[in-house]
Amino acid sequence: MRIESVSAMAAFVHAADLRSFKLAGQHLGLSSSAIGKTVAKLEDQLGVRLFHRSTRAIALTREGEIFLERCRRVLGELEAAEADLAQTTASPRGRLRVGIPFAGDLLTPLLGQFMALYPDIELDLDYNDRLVDVIDDGFDAVIRTGEVSDSRLMHVKLSDFSFRLVAAPNYLAREGLPLVPADLARHRLLHHRFYETGKLGGWDPSVPDGMDLPVSLAATSLEPLIRLAEAGCGIAYIPSFALIGPLRAGGLVEVLPDVERRTSALRLLWPRSRAPLPKISVFVKFMTDQVRRVLA
Repeated sequence: MRIESVSAMAAFVHAADLRSFKLAGQHLGLSSSAIGKTVAKLEDQLGVRLFHRSTRAIALTREGEIFLERCRRVLGELEAAEADLAQTTASPRGRLRVGIPFAGDLLTPLLGQFMALYPDIELDLDYNDRLVDVIDDGFDAVIRTGEVSDSRLMHVKLSDFSFRLVAAPNYLAREGLPLVPADLARHRLLHHRFYETGKLGGWDPSVPDGMDLPVSLAATSLEPLIRLAEAGCGIAYIPSFALIGPLRAGGLVEVLPDVERRTSALRLLWPRSRAPLPKISVFVKFMTDQVRRVLA
C-alpha cells in the first residue's frame, strides 16, 4: 500500500467523522482545499463519489459509507502494527513474574546473569514444583516439564532431559549398591509427590510391573529430595537438569546408570500475544540460548 493512499484514507476518514473539509484540515494541519483535492483524487482513483457536497456541508454517499468502514479497519490495523513495533523496540523494563521448578544449579546462576544484563527488569521468582495456570495465576513466564496443551500459551523447548536414580556414596556403602531394578525393593526410596493430585511420581520403565516400591519419604518439591539424598537418607529419582552440581561435586552418584530411563522436555511458557512485551521477549531468548548451552 502506497503512503499517499494511507494519507488519503486518513483525510477521508477525518472529513467523514467531522463532516467538514475545513475541520479535517485543521485536525491534520492542512488547508480545507488540500483535503478537498485529496478526497477528489481518491474519488477519481476509485471511480465513485464518496461525498455529497453543498456550500454548507458534506455528507457521505452510500459508496462512501461502505468505503469508510473499510478505511477504519485498514487504519486501525496500521495503528496496531505501529504500536506493536514501538512496544517490541522499547527498552525491556518492569516487573517480570516467573514460575520455575527447583533446579538451582541450572537456573539460579542464569537468572543472576539475566539480572546483570537487564537491570531495569524486576524479577519476581516463584520457586515451586506444582502445575500452575500461567495466565490465571498472573505469570509472565513459567519454566515447566512435560507437554503443553493450553492454546492460550506460547512455548519453546529448552532441552530434553532424563530422570536419574541417585544416592550419596555413604548410603550405598552402608546399604549396598543395587545391581538390578528389583534390588530397589530393599532400599529406602525418596519419592516425589504431585502437589495437585497427591499421587507419587513414576520411576524408571525398567522397574518390574507389579513391584511395590518402598516409600521412606515423599515430598512435593525436588529440593528436599536432593538434600536428603545427599544426607544419605535413601535413593531419589530426580530430573537430570537438577543434578548438575551434586553429581559434579560427588555429593550424589548415579544408581543403575544403564537401565532404561524416563525422558521428558523442559519448556518455557508465556501467554500468547501478537507482540510480547520486551521484558518477555528478552527473557525467552536469554533463557533459551543459555539453558541449551549449559545442557548441550
